[in-house]
Amino acid sequence: MSTKLRTHGKGVVVWILLAMLVFGLGGYGVRSFSSGVKAIGSVGGTDITVQDYANALRQEMNAAAAQVGRAMSFEEARAMGLDRAVQARLFGAAALGEQAERLHLSVGDAEVSRQIMQAAPFQGADGKFDRTAYREVLRRQGYTEKAFETRLRADIARSILQGAVAGGATAPKTLVDAYVGYLGETRDISFAEITEAELSTPVGTPDTAALKAYYEAHQADFTKPEAREITYVWLTPEMLEDKVEIDAASLQASYDQRKDDYVQPERRAVSKLVFPTEAEAEDGMAKLAAGTVTLADLAKERGLDPQDIALGEVSEAEIGGAAGKAVFAAQGPGVIGPFETDLGPALFEITAIVPGETTTFEEAKPDLKAELAMERARRMILDQTSDLEDRLASGATLDEMAQETGMQLGHISLSADTTEGIAAYESFRDAANKVTAEDFPELGTLDDGGVFALQLDGITPAAPIPFEEVRDKVTEGWRTAELTRLKEERAKAVIADLAAGKSLADQGFAARTEAGLARGAFVEGAPQALARTAFETAPGKAASLSDAGKVYVISVSAVHAANLESAEMKQLTGTFSDRLGQMIGNDLVDFYARAAQDEAGITLDSAAINAVQSQIQ
Repeated sequence: MSTKLRTHGKGVVVWILLAMLVFGLGGYGVRSFSSGVKAIGSVGGTDITVQDYANALRQEMNAAAAQVGRAMSFEEARAMGLDRAVQARLFGAAALGEQAERLHLSVGDAEVSRQIMQAAPFQGADGKFDRTAYREVLRRQGYTEKAFETRLRADIARSILQGAVAGGATAPKTLVDAYVGYLGETRDISFAEITEAELSTPVGTPDTAALKAYYEAHQADFTKPEAREITYVWLTPEMLEDKVEIDAASLQASYDQRKDDYVQPERRAVSKLVFPTEAEAEDGMAKLAAGTVTLADLAKERGLDPQDIALGEVSEAEIGGAAGKAVFAAQGPGVIGPFETDLGPALFEITAIVPGETTTFEEAKPDLKAELAMERARRMILDQTSDLEDRLASGATLDEMAQETGMQLGHISLSADTTEGIAAYESFRDAANKVTAEDFPELGTLDDGGVFALQLDGITPAAPIPFEEVRDKVTEGWRTAELTRLKEERAKAVIADLAAGKSLADQGFAARTEAGLARGAFVEGAPQALARTAFETAPGKAASLSDAGKVYVISVSAVHAANLESAEMKQLTGTFSDRLGQMIGNDLVDFYARAAQDEAGITLDSAAINAVQSQIQ
């Protein structure tokens, strides 16, 4: 079924038209159409202009670009079918317009005027209709007032026809009830996991023939991936760290510069309640001293919650003045004041004391030295960059670079799962995956300030790992598969006993029960497919479920039909009924538009369509 928005009222169509006119140009440019071609096609006597097609296509591409979070090329839009969707919509609208004209549907000048005057793009700063803004918007879009108003009148008439066609569509109650009943059905189940302890036959020890058979049958699990053989040189700040000398003055200067990081003053958790007058503040303090109220009670009297007066953990400087000194002179939690503040006399409540912390210069020295050394090492590498680039451009080999510049030489077999060493750097992996055998080494940068250069020595094809090298892994895989097979065999026996009248508990299982399990529900500690399997199983029957080497038996004891009279089901019924009715209405409009096209006849100018699309930038 079509999922386009149904348009019942003429206001919606008007706003769509205005959006296309005012906002359609954003994001994609189209050069002006100076050729003699004016339309991409027609329905009856109604043309679909090249400008209408360009605007609609731009609008659709802008909407798609907003969804993916980046600009979209026309080729991407075409791959998504946006061009065909826009054409179908425009030809359908033209067919409805033709039909509206044949039926003599129209609206008066007053309605057209009302729609224009209410449109935000045509209003001034005072929120009222601005004729200058109206003319300017139309001028930018290439419309005269008369042409726009004629277009608007036709669109409103078409919307009336659409509303008439779709307005009577309702969802069949039988279908709605059946669907909601399907969604709302619940089941009572019990289930248990078949563990290795429940097996009557233990997992055996495989011989070499069995292991080799498993190895051959699961070759993909024992294959080395394709690898790119890369020789590289690199230089990182860490390699130069030990060669950098940091003098005491630099360390002290860095410590002083970051003093706030190393010397944290004492902070206190404080609440502050401001009063209109000194007398009211003193009266409040007297009540607090008498123990008849708390500061929170006084705040409540003033219409404030505790969080409204909480300052959080603050320093003396943040409070400031005599109040700050008094708050931090207090020996412990309590209320003090009143003190004059910028907002008036206030009481302060101290609820917690957070001691200050000081990291001395000697304590910070190792970290400071390491940070400064890395920073200077990065600068040293940056200073060498031009020389390194010149050497590579002059044809220096990677061996020569290692010998003459201090860069370290290395080799790596890079596959999709290689992340050790230099392969941990994304920029290196990107370069290594793109390089070809014909490329000369170029200097690249690493995210820690290091540099590298590389060359492709060759590509090692994917190949099976020799059996003996992976025998332990093969044995582990065989055992897992065999254990799963035995569990599944045991599950079949358990299901047979359930059919004979023995419950899971009778068979020695500590079964879990779930009453009223909903379709699509997730049960903690159970496989994700539990509910799906339960709803695929007939009541009074049982089924098994294998998931990541675990095997479960699920028994369905009862099925409960949805209570369509419950508040939840009534809400779901209303939502689904509305959506289905909308979809049916949209389909009716589509069918009507196609019939109108057949009756009026359509023409399509492929050359004009291609011309428009070629100019989408």
